[in-house]
Amino acid sequence: MRILRAGDYRRMPWKNGGGVTTEIIVAPEGAALDNFDWRVSMAHVASDGPFSLFPGIDRTLAVLSGSGIRLRVDGLGETALTQAAAPFAFPADVVASADLIDGPITDLNVMSRRGVLRHALTRTTISQPLRIAAPADALLLLTQGGGATIKAGMALEILADGDSVLLTAVDAEAVLTPASTLTLYRAEFRYGSG
Repeated sequence: MRILRAGDYRRMPWKNGGGVTTEIIVAPEGAALDNFDWRVSMAHVASDGPFSLFPGIDRTLAVLSGSGIRLRVDGLGETALTQAAAPFAFPADVVASADLIDGPITDLNVMSRRGVLRHALTRTTISQPLRIAAPADALLLLTQGGGATIKAGMALEILADGDSVLLTAVDAEAVLTPASTLTLYRAEFRYGSG
């Protein structure tokens, strides 16, 4: 179990230079934007514009804060993406752009290299302890809107709002106990293309 503190996330420019992203984690560790296997980041979006292109990458987007965006993806049409909407998956190597619905947003961006691994991003609201099985490969949990504790084996950690936890196949089953109601984002990664 690896705890990732919100204050330690890495801020860096968008690939297209249009803004700033906050990288939560990238694998393998230290990988650049053109050679990662998977990556989880957040972006503050303050204006309308195009998305960066990432050849060979699949992407899933969720809105963490703000009113949302109207997302246009070549071949997939237009989608209204809000905090209430399910995370939206699309290829990161096709032309995509977004218009803000009503002011700036913060989004969560999960990416994986097509043909190397697959990912799935889900969002749930929890107010009771949640048992989390060890993942096949990797599972990132991001807490939003409150703190929590997480216990895996003999390890017990306190999570602040915005902290993340990385669980891998070697970890024991974990139990996440929220301090109050919070939103939990789960990004699961499985190696293999099938």
